[in-house]
Amino acid sequence: MHDTTALLVELGSVILGLGIIGRFAGRIGLSPIPLYLLAGLAFGDGGLLPLGASEEFTAIGAEIGVILLLLLLGLEYSASELVTSLKTQYPSGAVDFVLNATPGAAAGLMLGWGPVGAVALAGVTWISSSGVIAKVMTDMGRLGNRETPVILGVLVIEDLSMAVYLPLLTAMLAGVGLAGGSIALLIALGTVGLVLYLALRHGRLISRAVSSDNPEMLLLVVLGLTVLVAGVAQQLQVSAAVGAFLVGIALSGEVAEGARKLLTPLRDLFAAVFFVFFGLSTDPAEIPPVLLPAALLAIVTVFTKIGTGWYAARRAGIGPRGRWRAGGTLVARGEFSIVIAGLAVATEPRIGPIATAYVLILVIAGPLTARWTEPVATKLQASLAGRRKKPAPVSERPAPMPSHDDLTPEHAGRDAD
Repeated sequence: MHDTTALLVELGSVILGLGIIGRFAGRIGLSPIPLYLLAGLAFGDGGLLPLGASEEFTAIGAEIGVILLLLLLGLEYSASELVTSLKTQYPSGAVDFVLNATPGAAAGLMLGWGPVGAVALAGVTWISSSGVIAKVMTDMGRLGNRETPVILGVLVIEDLSMAVYLPLLTAMLAGVGLAGGSIALLIALGTVGLVLYLALRHGRLISRAVSSDNPEMLLLVVLGLTVLVAGVAQQLQVSAAVGAFLVGIALSGEVAEGARKLLTPLRDLFAAVFFVFFGLSTDPAEIPPVLLPAALLAIVTVFTKIGTGWYAARRAGIGPRGRWRAGGTLVARGEFSIVIAGLAVATEPRIGPIATAYVLILVIAGPLTARWTEPVATKLQASLAGRRKKPAPVSERPAPMPSHDDLTPEHAGRDAD
């Protein structure tokens, strides 16, 4: 009875605290993700008030949070949108991968983490935060801008890439070797291809089978199907998150819209629990030693992500200002970076502190770069253009006009006329 009481008190305090934190973040116009991470650090081992009784429950809630995050992300896209983005944006996706995964991989190798740690840190630095970026664009009134489809296209490519990356990372973390990793990758690619085919050809039938006029029944069927598929995917070492994402893609139309409305509050609750749990699993004392490498990595990947957005917008024929806006908007990292670190932390515990510090820096810097990259870049370009306009050589300068005192009588007469 005592354990149950402690569980209820701790759990109630955590959820109430999350509600207060979320409200405060909304008041100051900040994403709540960094505050959730800080709350987790405060209540974890080595924090101000460690939790004990509710740790197991929080771990299960964190798993559900990841599943709901990816399900809702999949519901945002239709299969046709994904295929269109793949056809038009794949060069930008390749540039995005090279520019932003390489610094993470290089840092992981320099830190002595080995190939698995390098691949995990590459994912942390690669993927932008769809949730934070969508909120920033909405708050700044940029949803109708010309560069917005380009930004969304890059995010779609990143999100779909997770369906390949996460199974590969999971296989590497499990130590299954090259053959096992190849099998997991083939399973993932085959599953993604099958889901896209079914969604394109038979999406209406799938949605009709799941559809219900009763919100309660729709919620139970969609949630139950998602958790079931996520569990099967986890068993096949494809990753539960990918399974949930594919369920979201398979649903479309009114079913997707209804499920999105019903599941969004649940997603927000369990996603907050997930971020808190990641903070709980990180010792705050381990963060100060990694602040410098995390900050350096953040600075490098701010510029590489800006370069990604600039390139993608340039390919779409957008002007210089829109290119800089696209690059600055893509800087924020968040939920996916923490998901990747959460998977890897059991095998490489050192990734937890650096990923936490890295995300804290960029989830705060992201809205600032979205607002200021274009004005700063435009001002610098104007300044450089002004410097290039050097004074003409003396021989090429026009002769100075004679002063009134130097005028001849003839000139003076003309001047007077």
